[in-house]
Amino acid sequence: MRGFLILTTTLATLSTAGLAQTAQTGPSPTLPAPHQSLVPQMTIPRPAGWEGALPQVPPGYSISAIATGLKIPRQILVLPNGDLLVAEGKGQGAPALRPKDVIAGFIKSLGKSPEPGGDRLTLLRDADGDGAYELQTVFAEDLNSPYGLAWSEGNIWVANQDAVVRFDYTEGQTEAAGPPETLTLLPSEINHHWTKAMAISPDGSFLYVGIGSNSNITERGMMAEENRAMVWEIDTATGRHRPYATGLRNPTALTFRPGSETLWAVVNERDEIGPDLVPDYLTSVQDGGFYGWPWSYWGQNIDRRAKPENPEKVASALTPDYALGAHVAALGVDFSDPVMGPQFAEGAFVGMHGSWNRKDPVGYKVVFVPFSGGKPAGDPVDVVMGFLTDDGRARGRPVGVTVDPRGALLIADDLSNAIWRVTPSAP
Repeated sequence: MRGFLILTTTLATLSTAGLAQTAQTGPSPTLPAPHQSLVPQMTIPRPAGWEGALPQVPPGYSISAIATGLKIPRQILVLPNGDLLVAEGKGQGAPALRPKDVIAGFIKSLGKSPEPGGDRLTLLRDADGDGAYELQTVFAEDLNSPYGLAWSEGNIWVANQDAVVRFDYTEGQTEAAGPPETLTLLPSEINHHWTKAMAISPDGSFLYVGIGSNSNITERGMMAEENRAMVWEIDTATGRHRPYATGLRNPTALTFRPGSETLWAVVNERDEIGPDLVPDYLTSVQDGGFYGWPWSYWGQNIDRRAKPENPEKVASALTPDYALGAHVAALGVDFSDPVMGPQFAEGAFVGMHGSWNRKDPVGYKVVFVPFSGGKPAGDPVDVVMGFLTDDGRARGRPVGVTVDPRGALLIADDLSNAIWRVTPSAP
């Protein structure tokens, strides 16, 4: 035990020299050779309070906390009347397989909120439109680690860690009228990656649910990966579902680009082949597309750890649209709106929860990926910073990002248990 504590303490020692990651963003990142070690580098910034400070935003923008005291907020949904729903939950986790899984679990736990998680939806209301949400109330509780949220006429859809459920909804409701109905069950055995991201088609006919893998690189065996590492398409009328796209290790947030029928995702990639591999990414999701996991990464770069090898699948692997950087842990994505100002008029905001599995932390911020012609075009722009202190502690960790068409970027922070609101400053 003493040796274990010495090892974990050494691994957790934070190096604040050079928080910058090797430049590996954009549509054509330069990837280093894979490198494996007995125990990968692991560093998690310890939690620190805001103590009156605020996250940093660009000149011409302001930020405020519109809700505090939440119970692990994950994703945010803007309802038609401007009310906000916040999904709060912690997930069940999965049993460790190897000694280094025990170490990784311990390291990750050092950077988490002690809050047990709400298993609920909280509703926020700003009745007079002044940006201060005077009502904060529980809309529904006794859920099972809710994460993905969607709305269609008369319905609120929730992706729990084990099922998609539906609440009847009438505009203006502040509390669910009754328990939810189950639309379809989701894979939940083991649940190594428990979050179930969700988006709804523009016509409301289909839900798209992201289901993460049950391992890093199939160490639990391929049987444990049945119906996982993919996006399901689910008929909202019947619950019937099919694999829409596969080979996505952990699709953590989904959204449709406005004015199109193109689904986009942010995906968390695999670990344990170096601090700069593999880039997490933002990509359009093609019907029937295969994105490599577990046999390859970033297109057709072979991962020799996946056995037996599968050259045919590797040959069919699609290259993602845009690299976000290795281990940034992108957990939120939403397309912008011109109301966010000319510099953020066209593109997508991405919430980066932050790394635990490299010496120098990366992520811990919200970035903007510019778009042109429906595709990413340009370097990512830092939008919300300051989640890490100068001495390497974490004040917050961004998860879901949501654009309110009334003119705000909303950010769920599951470490400080708050919702942040970023707005263009008044002229």
